[in-house]
Amino acid sequence: MNEILLYIGGILPVFWGTAHLFPTKSVVKSFGNISEDNKKIIAMEWVNEGLALIFVGLLVILNTIMGLYLSLIYWLSAAMLFSMALLSLATGARTSQFPFKICPILFGTAATLLLLGTYIF
Repeated sequence: MNEILLYIGGILPVFWGTAHLFPTKSVVKSFGNISEDNKKIIAMEWVNEGLALIFVGLLVILNTIMGLYLSLIYWLSAAMLFSMALLSLATGARTSQFPFKICPILFGTAATLLLLGTYIF
């Protein structure tokens, strides 16, 4: 049971991180007429979040596949995801955009699954 929780907790951020990468150009365009510097900053931050999510998820998945079950990796990954959930609650989730509203739920769910997966052995 614990491996299922750990895999799902790793797959969710990989999925959501990958989903961040594809619409980057349209997200930047949605800001309208802004400076080139601002466009680059938005693109950078959008891609950075996607890559961070993919990294956290892959770290969890590889740790589990390899049978290492290093609790520290799961705990730190959960802490990162909870931090991202809190940041999303304070920022993106307060916008009218639906995808931003589900970020804290997705991040918090993945983090909770990781913590549960480390305690159910």
